[in-house]
Amino acid sequence: MRLSQLFGKRLREIPAEADTESHRLLLRAGMISQLAAGVYSYLPLALRSIRKIENIVREEMNATGAQEVAMPTLQPVELWQKTGREAAMGQTLFHLTDRKERELVLGPTHEEVVTDLAARNVQSYRDLPFTLYQIQTKLRDEPRPRGGLIRVREFTMKDAYSFDADDDGLDIIYKKMVQAYRNIYQRCGLPVILIEADSGAIGGKDSQEFMAVTDIGEDEIILCDRCGAGANVEKATSVVSAGTAGEPLPMEEVATPGKESIEDVAAFLKISPAQTLKAVFYVADGAVVMAVIRGDREVNEIKLKKAIKATDLTLADNEQVKKAGVIPGSAGAVGLKDVRIIADESVESGANFTAGANKAGYHLKNVNYPRDFTAEIVADIAKAAPGDACAGCGGQLGAVRGMEVGHVFKLGTSISSKLGASFVDEAGAAHPIIMGCYGIGIGRLMAAVIELNRDDKGIVWPKSVAPFQVYLCPLYTDNAEVLKHADALYQTLTNIGIETLYDDRTESPGVKFNDADLLGIPVRITISPRSLEKGGVEIKLRSEKQAEMVAVDAAVNRIKELLA
Repeated sequence: MRLSQLFGKRLREIPAEADTESHRLLLRAGMISQLAAGVYSYLPLALRSIRKIENIVREEMNATGAQEVAMPTLQPVELWQKTGREAAMGQTLFHLTDRKERELVLGPTHEEVVTDLAARNVQSYRDLPFTLYQIQTKLRDEPRPRGGLIRVREFTMKDAYSFDADDDGLDIIYKKMVQAYRNIYQRCGLPVILIEADSGAIGGKDSQEFMAVTDIGEDEIILCDRCGAGANVEKATSVVSAGTAGEPLPMEEVATPGKESIEDVAAFLKISPAQTLKAVFYVADGAVVMAVIRGDREVNEIKLKKAIKATDLTLADNEQVKKAGVIPGSAGAVGLKDVRIIADESVESGANFTAGANKAGYHLKNVNYPRDFTAEIVADIAKAAPGDACAGCGGQLGAVRGMEVGHVFKLGTSISSKLGASFVDEAGAAHPIIMGCYGIGIGRLMAAVIELNRDDKGIVWPKSVAPFQVYLCPLYTDNAEVLKHADALYQTLTNIGIETLYDDRTESPGVKFNDADLLGIPVRITISPRSLEKGGVEIKLRSEKQAEMVAVDAAVNRIKELLA
């Protein structure tokens, strides 16, 4: 490809709307173009890399025995209603109505469709196991698209689905998929870690995420410094440190004028936040609930939502709290009526807490559970935090930011049982098919590769997914000798299948070198009057600072060696 003919403009200025380095570089390199919020066109350079990533993914999926299919984006809403996931997906799900007033959705994922497909084709245990996958467009009405290709509303995903007769079979394919994912990331030049994760709206019993550790990641990852175990903060657990012990003392009311936050109350009473109880109010499926947790802990909303089996959970505002008959800033569980109370396990860790008195300007000292208040549920609804002890080995937990680049789930029968996807065993008894699902966002994976493979000059593509392998950069193209050697080398490289981007423009050396660094093609070849005087060409790896002089007749073999 001649650079003068390549569609897409390179930008000198950093686009104001870009909020991550990968987003800036993709725009500056002329690889993507935004049509609307979270909706992008992939230009030729980006699409070449996307296709290479897809090929790697396809090879690794095929190696597991998975079979490729193509399923429709348009899906009947009834399938989503049967599984209950229309409500779980909420406003993320795009709805539309056809000319016959039939309601459809645009697929954000394909568990419903593939399960229906299995139900139509599976009868006996002899039809199992199998795994299907596709590489296909998904649509999600994300409330806050960000980071270019990191969180978008239209994207390409590889989604795979396994179908088994028992849990042992699911475990086998799940392990194969985890290894296939590791292979994919390694081949794409992307270091990742595997962590425990919440299943979210997908459902199922277990799930794990592959994370690229980066400061721009949307997820907080909790890691143990001893055993190395990791989990998304939504899923992470920890050992709660012991609170202040002692015999329960008589409860008493104390004045705390103008003190509403845990920090202010603790400072005023000269106690630690761990000696207080925090009341946090939420609206769960339309009803106000109170979460009670030790003052030095934070509520994990995902855990809370699961504990109370809520479909929708949002933080309550002051007006909603007041309508429930509670005074914001002085709220507490003691004596509270007509509000569901959910308590974290930390309320049992310690004694003689200070809590809100449900009276403006006052708190209660020496509040003890369950002597002074009871809760509908006592469960782990706390966020694990850096400095906590690991629940597995007792080591210390730390935190890093991460970008999700893959997610694998053990669905079990959570969807197959609702859609009638079953099989008959050897004894003639019917059972729901046991499922797993496995997803990788292709565009996000490309953005992650750029995010972790760049420098202050531009992208540093891994060889396996670079849009081109070689950047051929002749300088002073008005020099006939330079042009002759450049044209000949371009033709030779093209003939032997080495993907070459030929910078045939009449630009200055500075402009060409800057573009070469920005685009990040693995090997740069420079031909100039100076290099020819020395009898060769300059060959430089994008990842290295120094170039090497190679004789003209040895250049092709040296390029092959560098690309091997």
